Amino acid sequence: MATLETNKPSPAHGQLLEKARQFLPGGTLGMFGLPAELTFVPAYGRGCKLYDVDGNEYIDYLLGSGPLILGHAHPAVVEAVKRQAEKASTFYFVNEPAIELAELIVSAVPCAEKVRFCSSGNEATFFAMRLARAFTRREKVLKFEGGFHGVHDYAILSMGSVAPYSPVPRVESAGIPAGASDTVMIAPFNDVETTTALIEENHGELAAVIVEPFQRSYPPKPGFLAFLREITSKYGIKLIFDEVVTGFRFSWGGAQGHYGVTPDLSTFGKIVGGGYPLAVVAGKADVMDLCDNGRKGQPDYTYLTGTLSGNPVAAVAGLATLKELKGKNLYPRIHELTNRMRDGLKQMFAEAGVVAQVTGEGGVLQVVFTDREIVNYQDILSGDKAKAVAFYTTAARQGLFMSVPDKIYISPIHTDEEIEQTLKAFRVGLEAIC
Repeated sequence: MATLETNKPSPAHGQLLEKARQFLPGGTLGMFGLPAELTFVPAYGRGCKLYDVDGNEYIDYLLGSGPLILGHAHPAVVEAVKRQAEKASTFYFVNEPAIELAELIVSAVPCAEKVRFCSSGNEATFFAMRLARAFTRREKVLKFEGGFHGVHDYAILSMGSVAPYSPVPRVESAGIPAGASDTVMIAPFNDVETTTALIEENHGELAAVIVEPFQRSYPPKPGFLAFLREITSKYGIKLIFDEVVTGFRFSWGGAQGHYGVTPDLSTFGKIVGGGYPLAVVAGKADVMDLCDNGRKGQPDYTYLTGTLSGNPVAAVAGLATLKELKGKNLYPRIHELTNRMRDGLKQMFAEAGVVAQVTGEGGVLQVVFTDREIVNYQDILSGDKAKAVAFYTTAARQGLFMSVPDKIYISPIHTDEEIEQTLKAFRVGLEAIC
């Protein structure tokens, strides 16, 4: 693995990094970046290993922010993409791979009777909210503080604020019109009492409740998702599970299969595209049929489309990924490795007398330096961020590629040996804060 000492960029590597800073805002492709001392330019990946343009090796715990559950350049995915690319890259029309992928998703996901493809999780959550508004003829949406549903105008509200909880959404980007935040209200995740009060007071205006069933890196309390199902059904509010992260990661049926609660609509991304741009809105037929082109001209017709929606190259990559997950039943391995990493971290902190929480399941983990149990976003805010940055950064110097300091993704492609290497790297990180 690369270390800070062995990872001094070559002149050519340094020039690439300088070009990135010159031509890309912040030198990145979006909101994700690393501290300057850890930044590099990836060249290629194999399995759970990533290699930079100088040939340095890293154990990858970012995995494209989750899509690469089978690791980089998985043979089944590569072969499927090659075959399809030789036929056609896109049609802007219904095609066999998209039909097969739709059928597979419907067979796996409890809430799915029909699906509509799009190109990103951002689009999927935006479209799901639109469908809910169209079906209910109401405008407001309730989301949970700290929940991430993309960066469109209705999502980037109370997502990463450091302020105390408020039911009034906090706008976290310039350029958001007031009308967007006026139609969104905020509840604390896992808080039945506050959520009940907000829904009871506003149910006549609420089109939907949207929730990550496993929010960022912490699970729902027992009964919380069932409570959401019951109260939304009572008032005719559509329950949307944002499974862009959890879909086909926690189980074959996603988090809704894992937790045994079925929403009205669900969004999927990341894994369903196998590393290519593809996402899904799935739901009951009566809601999904609102975007049937045959309804154009009717008051409830709902526009959901995109130039590359259902792109066949992305569809075959998703098909290959899902078939591999199901055919080899990789879910027990995902949970086994997650538990091994989590237990190893907990033991490490206990032995060192360091107060920290290791939260997560299903291939997603995060370390938060707090004495509070992590049940909602305010608990995350209680953590010592400076300590977390030092811990993650020092560990990353040992040859780990991951978000600093945030959740890490674990793949069934990671080996037992790599988990042990990673725990050793985290022990070095622990030395930096003790």
